[in-house]
Amino acid sequence: MMLCKVCAEKLGKVSGDYCVVCCSFFEKSDEIAEKIAKSFDFEFESFNVGIRSEGSFKAMQEFLETRYDVKNEMKRILQRKLSEITQKKVSLSPELLIVFNPEDFSFKLEIKPIFIYGRYIKRVRNISQTRWLCGFCNGKGCEICGFTGKRFVSSVEELISTPVVEMFKAREAILHGAGREDVDARMLGSGRPFVLEVLEPRRRKVEISEVEKAVNEFCKGKVAVRDLRYTTVEEIEKVKEERFRKVYRAKVVFDREVTRDELESALKEIIGEIKQKTPKRVLHRRADVLRIRRVYSAEIIEHFGKIAVLKFETDAGLYVKELVSGDDGRTEPNLSKRFSAKVEKLDVIDVK
Repeated sequence: MMLCKVCAEKLGKVSGDYCVVCCSFFEKSDEIAEKIAKSFDFEFESFNVGIRSEGSFKAMQEFLETRYDVKNEMKRILQRKLSEITQKKVSLSPELLIVFNPEDFSFKLEIKPIFIYGRYIKRVRNISQTRWLCGFCNGKGCEICGFTGKRFVSSVEELISTPVVEMFKAREAILHGAGREDVDARMLGSGRPFVLEVLEPRRRKVEISEVEKAVNEFCKGKVAVRDLRYTTVEEIEKVKEERFRKVYRAKVVFDREVTRDELESALKEIIGEIKQKTPKRVLHRRADVLRIRRVYSAEIIEHFGKIAVLKFETDAGLYVKELVSGDDGRTEPNLSKRFSAKVEKLDVIDVK
């Protein structure tokens, strides 16, 4: 068995010109570390190293079993040499992970995403929360979508992420929201909580106040962000899973003149537990399930015969349009028991 000096010493064998155990890694470790370090054209303060096992290298590790942990030795050597070259620290939660393959001396760099928490306000209608691909061409571009590949021209995600991607020199950014409003609904008040996941950032040292300023300038009033701060990946789950209460303002139109007493009586009947099947308008993309939600309050802001502006406070996940219309009996109770009603305009005015 041909071994390098390091592996020969570990295994108590005689060394030779080529090492079948480490693929002569240890004799070339300085050169390898220099090559890896030269590829760092981005900001980071901490790193770690992983060793990939495949092919003949993996077979040799299985053959040696517990006699010699060459992977750990390789990892330790690369950590030390890269730390000396870059003056960066080794970390168990690194901003950069270097995955080295001893089989062919290739390596892959995995840059840790940056996570930004905040709240967004959507002041205009007909903007989706996230990118919405055209259903006819699946994003390729066609006559139906005007060759944009998208169902809607813009989204909250794109408006926020465009300046962020530029500032951090990132590949892209993904928005994770605490629920989502309908495309034709505005998101007002204090805004909807979200976490923006910035992928493969080549810059990390950006003042968060400058990020907030750049996003708000880019959005030109259509969307605004507030309370931005750096956070961790764990907050994505917290934002998506926490059951925020929502407060809605709806312009409702009735099929006939409705008295205030009739309306007040109907609103009292929908306060409490609501049994709601998936609305017919979204059945093509969501499972048909029964949801149990609550309405905590329902009150009149304005009332003009066949038109009213109403305010609802509900659990997250309750479909307000169907709470009003009844959706052909799929939402019970609903506002359309004594008269027919539908939401003409809807705003989310608070996410608690």
